[in-house]
Amino acid sequence: MTRRWRIEIVRSAQRELNKLTRTDRQRILTFLEERVARGYPRNVGHALTGELAGLWSYRVGDFRVIARIEDRTITVIVVRVGHRREIYR
Repeated sequence: MTRRWRIEIVRSAQRELNKLTRTDRQRILTFLEERVARGYPRNVGHALTGELAGLWSYRVGDFRVIARIEDRTITVIVVRVGHRREIYR
């Protein structure tokens, strides 16, 4: 049995998520629940470098979800959500 990762969304990321259309928001939340929480988060995303080192990026269409993976608590903490054109700035 694979462990189930808990998904937490920080308040600022929740605000970014709420600005999206209902369809985009639902698509991102479904991705987090079905792909990230049920598997191994490092297999789905990719590690960031530079100023964002230590964080992971997940691609959901034209959107990116930036998260921190906490192995000790089996938690993925979403810190940013946005369009790929703007998210890394």
